Amino acid sequence: MNIDIPEGKNPIEYVWGEMVPGIGVAASEFSLAVYAHTTLGLREFEAARLRIAQINGCAFCLDWRTERDGQKVEEEFAEAVARWRTTDAFDDRTRLAAEYAERYTLDHHGLDDAFWTRMTAHYSQLQIVELTMSIGSWLAFGRLNRVLGLDTVCVLPGH
Repeated sequence: MNIDIPEGKNPIEYVWGEMVPGIGVAASEFSLAVYAHTTLGLREFEAARLRIAQINGCAFCLDWRTERDGQKVEEEFAEAVARWRTTDAFDDRTRLAAEYAERYTLDHHGLDDAFWTRMTAHYSQLQIVELTMSIGSWLAFGRLNRVLGLDTVCVLPGH
């Protein structure tokens, strides 16, 4: 870890809750809201989330699988996400979610009119905003935990 954690303290609770309670608690609530209030389908949600995890290198995020109503994506899904350009495992929405996550993270200035034409053909304005906020959350907080060395001790509250 790149932050000194006092003996006996939970690293995530200490950094997120005690060190910066005015910021960390709000950030945690935002992070959890992405999971609790999403209207996106599980496959497109996980395609974007896992692509961010692959780029960030966050150990927790790479191992985590979102579950909804007892359902999770198949075991091979993460490998398909890494090959989002060529995999035949994705429909257009799932492929676009992975592409958007990657481009948002690595080349947001390159999101051109051709991309937005494809995006708006498959996603409503509401869904685009939701996916964008979700991607922003995963990018920021997954990267924060990775950079601070917290990604190997991370847990989502209640899990």
